[in-house]
Amino acid sequence: MIYGGYFDTDNKIKKLEELNIKISDETIWNDRNLANSLVKEQSDLKKSLDKIITIKEKTTSNINLLNMLEQDFDDEIFNLLLEEQEKIKKDIEELELETLLNGKYDKLNCIFEIHSGAGGTEACDFANMIFRMYLRYFDKKGYKYSIIDMQEGEEVGIKSVSIEVDGFNAYGYLKCEMGVHRLIRLSPFDANHKRHTSFAAVFVNPLTLDTEDIKIEDKDLKIDVYRSSGAGGQSVNTTDSAVRITHLPTGIVVTCQNERSQLQNKEKALSILKSKLKLIEEEKERTELDNLKKDNKNIEFGSQIRSYVMHPYSMVKDHRTNISTSAVDKVLDGDLDIFIEGYLRK
Repeated sequence: MIYGGYFDTDNKIKKLEELNIKISDETIWNDRNLANSLVKEQSDLKKSLDKIITIKEKTTSNINLLNMLEQDFDDEIFNLLLEEQEKIKKDIEELELETLLNGKYDKLNCIFEIHSGAGGTEACDFANMIFRMYLRYFDKKGYKYSIIDMQEGEEVGIKSVSIEVDGFNAYGYLKCEMGVHRLIRLSPFDANHKRHTSFAAVFVNPLTLDTEDIKIEDKDLKIDVYRSSGAGGQSVNTTDSAVRITHLPTGIVVTCQNERSQLQNKEKALSILKSKLKLIEEEKERTELDNLKKDNKNIEFGSQIRSYVMHPYSMVKDHRTNISTSAVDKVLDGDLDIFIEGYLRK
């Protein structure tokens, strides 16, 4: 059988061999950012090769099953063949999606932010709902993640949360979720049980490793420290270790409270800030990057990318692709592939 396109492993194997040689050179670790970048590229390439090898093995197995059926038809073997073909189809579709993730930052890790918008208590509860939804999605994708900062709502839910996500093509997939999300439901917080509309916004920023050229003047920073509200050990909860950095020229605000010391939180926050500034510097002509400094100003009617309707009917609809489903509960449990894959293919 002849394989081509993204099934052609020759170039991938050659690239992997080159990476192995570079990483085996101890001097590469003098540049920690470069070394980390190469290690991640090596890991991603191995995963891609593993998928191709798996598809080829399954295809060979199916050919053997077909040969068996030609000699002696058997219902059990036939049903097994159908199941295996469905698995191969899914594997090929996943591999095809990877070819669409060819943007400069698509293979990088990212900072994933959720902010509550118009709707008060309702919006904070909705922000918490999609926070749970995305954690379920991260788990299904096998992504590692850590909460960098979380601001709880005054009564329920969250005002905002920042999550560092580490995984294969993390930014490439999650960038599809950037925008305003709208919820329509009968309010559990309204004594009259009226229908309410609330909003939350998602911002996604690639965590770039190459930020050495980004210089930040001390005069351009406003740094505040405060007591961490999150879990993380006795020292975190009893000291003013959390850090909030405001970049005055752009208005970008970055907070971090998950590290154990104020210095570590400051270093993490500065790293995230540099990644955001790097993106703005390289792609400043793209108007959507204004969202990085607009915060919550436009989290309201008329700007949503997706609606989650729980009353008077059940539907989740992506307004960019017109893809919809009535399985609201499944979506809120992290079943987002239909929307993310649909957006990438569009």
